[in-house]
Amino acid sequence: MRDDNKKRMNDMYTRDCLMAWFDVALLWAAVIFVLIAILGIVKDDNIRTVLYVASFMLMLFNTASVFAMTKHFKEDKDFIYGLDLKHLDANRAAKINH
Repeated sequence: MRDDNKKRMNDMYTRDCLMAWFDVALLWAAVIFVLIAILGIVKDDNIRTVLYVASFMLMLFNTASVFAMTKHFKEDKDFIYGLDLKHLDANRAAKINH
């Protein structure tokens, strides 16, 4: 594989990982904000406990899934991003020829 394509794949992988973890951080911020806002309204300790546990579980599973996704992307980078580059280059060539 050409060095140029390797660099392009690494750039795409890095950008995908940054965006995925940025989205996780935004989701954490949103869940914490909503949890704090709701806890001011909810007075029942049982419901508060459910809110804490549900929020924690949501964030745990979401974070774990993004971790697994980025790990998978790294392991199969050549296949995943190789296809993307093939299609991007074909589309670019088709636009030039028209």
